[in-house]
Amino acid sequence: MNSTTLVAFSKGRALHGAALGLLVALLAACSSPTHRAPVEERRPTVAPRPATPAVAPAPLSASAVTPPAPLPSTDAAAKPPPGAENAGKPGYYTVKPGDTMIRVGLENGQNWRDIARWNGLDNPNVLEVGQVLRVVPPAPDPTAASARPVAAPGRIESRPLTGAGVPVAAGSSPAATAAASAASAPAATGDVEGEPNWLWPAAGPVVTGFDDVKSKGLVITGTAGDPVYAAADGRIVYAGAGLRGYGNLVIVKHNSTYLTAYAHNQALLVKEDQVVRRGQKIAEMGSSDAERVQLHFEIRRQGKPVDPARLLPPR
Repeated sequence: MNSTTLVAFSKGRALHGAALGLLVALLAACSSPTHRAPVEERRPTVAPRPATPAVAPAPLSASAVTPPAPLPSTDAAAKPPPGAENAGKPGYYTVKPGDTMIRVGLENGQNWRDIARWNGLDNPNVLEVGQVLRVVPPAPDPTAASARPVAAPGRIESRPLTGAGVPVAAGSSPAATAAASAASAPAATGDVEGEPNWLWPAAGPVVTGFDDVKSKGLVITGTAGDPVYAAADGRIVYAGAGLRGYGNLVIVKHNSTYLTAYAHNQALLVKEDQVVRRGQKIAEMGSSDAERVQLHFEIRRQGKPVDPARLLPPR
């Protein structure tokens, strides 16, 4: 290679290098953030919307607003039992599980029919646990006019009854023997106040004494068919077998304070609302709802059991 050719080759390489450097510089200038192309932002011209005058909302009237209907309650406990507002008040009784109208009457010393009437019960056989019942007579209305019949003038003569005496079992106690003489006494009304003239209801021996938790009375044994006597003048408020544990039962109400109960009989000789006399035969001893022949006898003062041995005459 001669010198002319070598010089030309060197110039070519130099030009080539200069062109390459210029290209790199241009690329760097394009990527630099300080050499951005100017951008013109244009927004469309929108005509202004005319202002709408503000309108105040009309007030709602009370009749236009309908409150939502209350949802029906599905909780049975939300409804109180009948008479719950009287719970705990004197003269009222709260029904317990297993109660019947007969038991409520016995526990409160009242005729169960009277309790049903005082409470306006359409079906006395249906009681609700927690139900509160009036067990004393309602107070009379002081504003109500009361009329009392005027007795016609003249003398009223009273004569003793001459009916047959009450049968008395052989070998009976002196108290039972006295029952025969009581047969000639006038019939009792069952409304006489004060302490009744008590009589032993049966002639047999007492095998179980009073216990205010379990027995609540006396157990008198005998033979099936032995007579059971009314322990005092009174009125029959129950005769039947509707009270569990008592069998064939007679309940006599003597006054507003006392009643007596005669249980486990084999036969009942009286009916409800019948007036009976002290010493009158009202039943025959038996073993209904009991393991042996016996009379379970109770005296209740204002519904509470008391020991009959403290009230009955000594034998």
